Parts: sequence; C-alpha cells; structure tokens
Amino acid sequence: MEQTNQLQKNQAIGLMGGTFDPIHLGHLRLAWEASALLGLTQMEIMPCHLPPHRDTPSSDAAHRIKMARLACAETSNFHVNDWEIEKHSESYTVETLQYLRDQTSSETPLIFVMGMDAFRLFCRWHRWQDILNLCHLWVAHRPGSQPPETHSDEYALLEKNRAEHPHDLLSSAAGSIHVHNTTALDISATQLREDIQQGFEPRFLLPDTVWHYIKLHQLYGWQ
Repeated sequence: MEQTNQLQKNQAIGLMGGTFDPIHLGHLRLAWEASALLGLTQMEIMPCHLPPHRDTPSSDAAHRIKMARLACAETSNFHVNDWEIEKHSESYTVETLQYLRDQTSSETPLIFVMGMDAFRLFCRWHRWQDILNLCHLWVAHRPGSQPPETHSDEYALLEKNRAEHPHDLLSSAAGSIHVHNTTALDISATQLREDIQQGFEPRFLLPDTVWHYIKLHQLYGWQ
C-alpha cells in the first residue's frame, strides 16, 4: 500500500473523510479553517472507498484520490491518505480512527472534522459510541444548517461533551465536541456533477487543477 506521509506521533492531527466526488472548495475551506484555528501541522484528507450509507461514488477511487492530491498540493499541512481506498471495502469512520490511533500515541489528539448535517445523523453511524473514545469531533455549523433536535441522541451527546473553545481539543486525546460557526460556502458535489453533465463549467467552485483533471478524463459526463 502506498503511504503518502508518516503520521506524527506527538502533535495533534486533523482528519476529514468523504467521497470527494469531486473534492471542492467547500471541503478545502472546512479543513483549512479547522487546521488554522487549531494550529495543526497535519490534516489528513482521506477519500473513502465505499460509503456505507450513501450511493456508490460516480467516479472510481483512482480518480477521486488523484483529484484530492491535486487539490491539496499547494497546502503544505494537507496530506491525502489512501488507507481507506486501499482497503477495497466499505469505509467505516471508527475503523479509520482506530488505524490512525494505532499509528500515533495514545496521547495524540485526533480531531475528526465534519459538517453539522453529518453530525445530525451521527448516532446512526457504525459503532458511533466508540468514536469519541478515539477522537474529538470538530463540527462545522454553516449559516442555515440546523443543529440536532433537542430530543435527539446527538443533542444529548453534544451537551455532555461540548468544548466551548477550539483549543480545548488540544488538551486531551479524545472525547470532546466543538461546534464552530464556519464560513458559508454552500457548494454541493451532487450539484457540481449535475452542472458538469449539463455542460456548465464549475469555475471558482473547485480548484482549477481539479477542473482540468475532470475535463481531461471526461468525468461526470463532460464532453
């Protein structure tokens, strides 16, 4: 298996997973805000092979990881990790976090970056109860996104483990949830794919290098 980087043992590490089909500026801005506010020297961008609760990606894994590498090439602390891709099986966050934990020390803060829409469904994830034993959650709250319902398991989990300040996540290895009011970049990979299929260029919505790659390989129905 190709390893794109070696995980640092002592410094906090961020992680953002997804299908990245394609990776776009909304993904990159979310990862960058978390890494900048926390002072992270390493943000792992990890494309998944097969998402268990979503449709099969439109582009195959090889294209998606190449687009991710192109998108992250100019950001020195972003590293594209191919572990989930190389598994050739369904991608479960808890297994990925256990892999990362095994590569680091038990004291290294691991910070999993996700959006509020994903967090609202968090308690449906595979072995969700184990995830906070392995990492912290950084939940990006965009204007217009809805927090968990007050009667939900996610709401109770947030209230029990809330970290008010971002840097609270750096004082321990795992177990806390920080909600961050993030920049409003309402970019949808689904909408991008539909626009590309209809012949619209998605300029200023994804990196130029990614757009050139899509055109070169005629992905998402581009002709």
